[in-house]
Amino acid sequence: MKYVITNALLVNEGQIIQTDVLVAGERIERISPWISEPHAQVIDLHGNYLIPGMIDDQVHFRDPGLTYKADIQSESMAAVAGGITSFMDMPNTIPNTLTRELLEEKYQLAAQKSSANYSFFMGVTAANLEEALRVDNEHVCGITDDGLYLENQEILANNPAYLEKLFSRAETLVALHSEDDSIIRKNLRHYKQIYGDDIPVEYHPAIRSSEACEVATKRVLEIQKRHNNRLHFFHISTGAEAKLFSPGPITDKRVTAEACIHHLCFSDADYPSLGSKIMWNPSVKSEANRLELVKALEDGRIDLIATDHAPHSLEEKSGNYLQIKSGAPMVQHALLMLFELVGRSELSLTTLVNKTSHRVADCYRMVDRGYIREGYFADLVEVAPSNPWTVTSDSLAYKCGWAPVVGRTFEHEIKRTFVSGHLAYEAGKFNPEKSGKRLQFAKIR
Repeated sequence: MKYVITNALLVNEGQIIQTDVLVAGERIERISPWISEPHAQVIDLHGNYLIPGMIDDQVHFRDPGLTYKADIQSESMAAVAGGITSFMDMPNTIPNTLTRELLEEKYQLAAQKSSANYSFFMGVTAANLEEALRVDNEHVCGITDDGLYLENQEILANNPAYLEKLFSRAETLVALHSEDDSIIRKNLRHYKQIYGDDIPVEYHPAIRSSEACEVATKRVLEIQKRHNNRLHFFHISTGAEAKLFSPGPITDKRVTAEACIHHLCFSDADYPSLGSKIMWNPSVKSEANRLELVKALEDGRIDLIATDHAPHSLEEKSGNYLQIKSGAPMVQHALLMLFELVGRSELSLTTLVNKTSHRVADCYRMVDRGYIREGYFADLVEVAPSNPWTVTSDSLAYKCGWAPVVGRTFEHEIKRTFVSGHLAYEAGKFNPEKSGKRLQFAKIR
């Protein structure tokens, strides 16, 4: 199939230009102000934005083992509806992805079920170092401990001796969750003395505090400096942490960092209305932290944006503080939430594209993804501006059936999504006849 996408307002590589794009098979064949191709299907964007698909490097699609609340099929469809064309999934499924055999089983599931392009992190704990170090970094995005603390594994940021061993030997990207457990436990004891088990959710950022994040991130950075390994920090949530990173070309960096949608778009002022629906780890914090994170995206200290999409059932988001599970579904609405920041002049449109596509591809050394370039895979998203619509429960593709943005009106709308040249989503309807592709990576040097 060939498509001529015409009258597109292309947002790509720091520019916004009117142009046509020819898609042939899986790839972009030509970009030109005017393209005529007799045997191609013409799609007229009428001046809507055309952007490279968002690449989400941190999702929890819950497959296998937790599929009552999410699975690769449902969540990848939600992602595609939200303009996310590629994802990287975390290892805290059941069983945890701690062997190469289990890792490949997840790839086999995705080959059958995923509407988006995909990769999976190998889990790393204090018990599986040798196995984790054997992953092929041209076919696996990296190794991580993220989410595994939920399964009673020790978060590695609190184990300096083990990090010394890991960083001295790792030849692939290591991505970490960074919070200090001792500070969190101390804060939790304090609030339990006051409230027992019924701690108000508003105190979540006081328990999982800014101090807990900053202390752990400083500790991990000090260890990394001794080994110069390739290190990536997931979900930086404080302005103090953002100040620990430096701007500069991402291809020159040995340490990179990301911010997540919820830390960019919510603050502690939202707890009274949304409660446990915005309860994440690390926690959503103050408006001052939120603004510092947005600033760090613009000046290059923070390199990319992710969702940390983590669906739970509504029952799991209820009960007392100690029972509530942290996380929420985000992939279907993440890009739209970022466009709201653009509309408020907090974030530029070119930075949005840079941090959701270009820099993610660069960070992970993706092969032929993340840019709208001739010869690259056609991962493309049409976004209609000034087209207000309101999120309803019926409009959700998430298997869990809820989202913290239900009832919210967005000014932009995702109209079409191409995944590796396949028109996977159009006008609210899915075309599931083709699956996404396994992501490939250039070798780490």
